[in-house]
Amino acid sequence: MKLYGLKNCDTSKKAFKALTANGRQVTFVDVRADGIDYKKLTKFYTLFQDALVNMRSTTWRGLSLEERMRTPLELLVENPTLMKRPIIECDALCTLGWSKDIEKKIYRNYFRVI
Repeated sequence: MKLYGLKNCDTSKKAFKALTANGRQVTFVDVRADGIDYKKLTKFYTLFQDALVNMRSTTWRGLSLEERMRTPLELLVENPTLMKRPIIECDALCTLGWSKDIEKKIYRNYFRVI
C-alpha cells in the first residue's frame, strides 16, 4: 500500500496513522520531497480528472491566471503540491482524499474487515 501526500499535511498524516494503526505496512510518498513521475500522475489524472488538482491550496492561489490555464498534468508535474491528497494505492484500488467512506472502502477491500 502506498500513500501519496505531504509529510506536513494534516489529512495525509491522519490517513497514514489510521492505516498503520492495524500493523499494516504503508509506504508514505512525500510528493514534494520524493517527487512523483509523469506516468503515475497520468494514471491518477485518468482516474480522478480535475478533482486531482487542489484549487483551494496555497500553491494554486499563488499561480498567475496564465499559469492556471495550463493543463492539469503540466501544473502537477511542475507543482506536485497542487495534488489533492492523500492518494492511497493498494492493489487495484486507488482513492483520493480521506473520509470515513474512503477509510471503510479501503478496509473492506484491503484489510478484509468491517
